[in-house]
Amino acid sequence: MLFNTPLFIFAFLPVGFLGYFILQAYVKNPLFPKLWLILASLFFYAFWNVKYLPLLVGSIIFNYFVALKITKPNAYKRLWLILGLIANVSLLGFFKYTDFFLTNFNLIWKSHFETLYLILPLAISFFTLQQIAYLMDTYKQNQTHAAQNERERESENAPILLNPSPSFFSLSNFLDYALFVSFFPQLIAGPIVHHSEMMPQFKDKNNQFLNYRNIALGLFIFSIGLFKKVVIADNIAHFADFGFDKAASLSFIQAWMTSLSYSFQLYFDFSGYCDMAIGIALFFNIKLPINFNSPYKALNIQDFWRRWHMTLSRFLKEYLYIPLGGNRVKELIVYRNLILVFLIGGFWHGAGWTFIIWGLLHGIALSVHRAYSHTARKFHFTMPKILAWLITFNFINLAWVFFRAKDLNGALKVLKGMVGLNGVSFCHLSKEASEFLNRVNDNMIMHTMMYASPTFKMCVLMISISFCLKNSSHLYQSNQMDWIKTTSACLLLSVGFLSIFANSQSVFLYFNF
Repeated sequence: MLFNTPLFIFAFLPVGFLGYFILQAYVKNPLFPKLWLILASLFFYAFWNVKYLPLLVGSIIFNYFVALKITKPNAYKRLWLILGLIANVSLLGFFKYTDFFLTNFNLIWKSHFETLYLILPLAISFFTLQQIAYLMDTYKQNQTHAAQNERERESENAPILLNPSPSFFSLSNFLDYALFVSFFPQLIAGPIVHHSEMMPQFKDKNNQFLNYRNIALGLFIFSIGLFKKVVIADNIAHFADFGFDKAASLSFIQAWMTSLSYSFQLYFDFSGYCDMAIGIALFFNIKLPINFNSPYKALNIQDFWRRWHMTLSRFLKEYLYIPLGGNRVKELIVYRNLILVFLIGGFWHGAGWTFIIWGLLHGIALSVHRAYSHTARKFHFTMPKILAWLITFNFINLAWVFFRAKDLNGALKVLKGMVGLNGVSFCHLSKEASEFLNRVNDNMIMHTMMYASPTFKMCVLMISISFCLKNSSHLYQSNQMDWIKTTSACLLLSVGFLSIFANSQSVFLYFNF
């Protein structure tokens, strides 16, 4: 089920919302509202493909059991953690990477192993990371409590017990965990959340009542996300799809229009999804973490990763980069770690060499930026902001070509056009751009004025939103509603609903990862 469908907006969401708060109001047992949300979330997941529902449920039960073993007082905590990590990575690896490795093994060794043509279960990349983080947090917390107890015994010569790690023996704790993993607004494509930032909100008694301010703010943020997805991302997708399909024949300006189209399509598609998820969660008085903060305004690649897919960046930092040594090791080791972490991050996005190269490029870019920053500080040099932005944005745009292309050959064809190897005629740039617009929109009424097609105007609007207006994260954090936001929400929802009914449904890009 998609957020941008009438079925979700006018049926599933109202039923889920009303059922939850009716149970909160009229049923004294707090387990029933949680159970309602869990069942609603499982239905939401199963609606896509019911045969993978046991996979999600089984993953939840297994990781709950492993966490239970980690919290027990025994000598095998680390062993259980390792077992849990191996099982989660193996599950993800089997579905996501088996065919990739078989294909490449056949190419290298001239063998003929049949690929399995496995369909990637929806959301497996996200709920696997979320549960890996939970197991590691549980182990770390348990070790911290044990160390504190040991220090107390040594100082007091008496067995003083500190607050233990949370017990997982009760049904309530299991439902807490199941809801943490399956909560439908963030289940499919994030944000990637921590147990510690979700469950206190579900347990907060103040959140058990209707909060009209949260509902209004949630509707406003949802309307922004819906507009981003169905009005901007889905329209600009025509340019990106056409360009990458016709990569071999792209001229200089057409190749750049193609790459820029995808850069903005991906941003508005994914940030739109996250805005919708944040807005929906607010209906239930739950505040999800921000995942985007105007990433294309970044002045360097490090700043970009502080703004783009922020919860993934947090995961990579806390569970890969810091355990590898973080900034505490020698400089060359830091560079190695940055490249390794982003290689893994690239491979997590998809089973293909294009994703590996994309991750490698970002790892190298972060290493180069770190080396440059040290040198610039040493010589008291500051790069002009406009130059820093141009370098950063163009690198990101070029790297996205690998992220989008079906294979390396397709990526190289687009890049070939972008560097002018298909020829550059500055006298005919506007003509080539107009031809590209006409080829993409051959059924669209074209105006006599150059660059005046409605779709191209949408591109201008898209860029203006990215660089000129306040982003949804800022509006979300303000936690206030006024007549401007209310009017904007009504307008955005109206346009969004018209687009939903006028156009065919499209999935969110990150559903593929």
